[in-house]
Amino acid sequence: MADIATTKVLSPEEIAARQMADAPQLRFAATGDLFRDRETRLRQLAAGHAMRDYLIFMADLCAAQHRALQADRQHPLPPQDALGDAAKAGVPPLTPTLHRRDAAWRDDLRDILADVLPRAADAPSQVIRALQAADAEHLERQADRLLNGVMLGLDLGQAPLIGAALQVYWTRLVARTQHAYPDLAFGRIDDGKVCPCCGSLPVASIARIGGTEAGSRYLHCALCQTEWHMVRIQCAHCGSGKSIVYHEVEASSGDAPRATVEPPKGAVRAEACEDCHHYLKIMSMDKDAFVDPVADDLASVTLDLLTADAGFQRHGVNFMLLFGAGDEPAASSP
Repeated sequence: MADIATTKVLSPEEIAARQMADAPQLRFAATGDLFRDRETRLRQLAAGHAMRDYLIFMADLCAAQHRALQADRQHPLPPQDALGDAAKAGVPPLTPTLHRRDAAWRDDLRDILADVLPRAADAPSQVIRALQAADAEHLERQADRLLNGVMLGLDLGQAPLIGAALQVYWTRLVARTQHAYPDLAFGRIDDGKVCPCCGSLPVASIARIGGTEAGSRYLHCALCQTEWHMVRIQCAHCGSGKSIVYHEVEASSGDAPRATVEPPKGAVRAEACEDCHHYLKIMSMDKDAFVDPVADDLASVTLDLLTADAGFQRHGVNFMLLFGAGDEPAASSP
């Protein structure tokens, strides 16, 4: 059985102490290692886990994402004037509404599906084959719903696979846009809650170690995998730093649940705000140097359930595991 420990942190001095002025504002995805490292982390987390089969399937999916991202696939970049207009307006230039995604994302999906099918069990293989047989209209409609957070009509079984292809497409798009326009493409925007590159919500945040980033907290984009800096002990949803509560799951030895008087010590915690009642997980590299925002989020679903039971709503999304129901019959989830 698992217990949830809660600690309240309100010190303005501690907040100020963690503001790292020298930390870079943006951290772009390492396209050569990102999905491969995530695959490794998922396989590590799967050992002895109650969700072992799902985590192994997600590891296979990340391996397929890595291979798809390395493919020499060309698609249009945003025009320079569009980047300039977005910068003047203080908005992300590659949001799904401003950037018309190219059909190349469906090529990424095709390659990913073909890659994971031989290793898929019966239930996910049915989902994969259904996607392989789907027409472009169905794929584009499902992608629109996923990108816009529309659960009504979203096929929850197909969503992780479609999301995997969209992640590859947008990760490549951001990397190539930054390479083409290094001084223009991306920077600060008016809304610190969303990704400065693509406007998506974060999947989680990560407290980093090493160099000028030591102790700095970055929000990790659920779509393009970019990370952007946000000061510690601050709600990622409303920006308040007044009433932050940390939750974490602790192994129980049969004792009654207890609240610690010191900040939680685990590598994965939920940073919850008692002002707006939203939370976002934070991964601490000083506790585990190999934490991954997506992989460790998947492996800590129990923390989501316990934090929700405490009255908090999640800020952010993980395309690999969605909660909710659509109005169309969904294929079996992988």
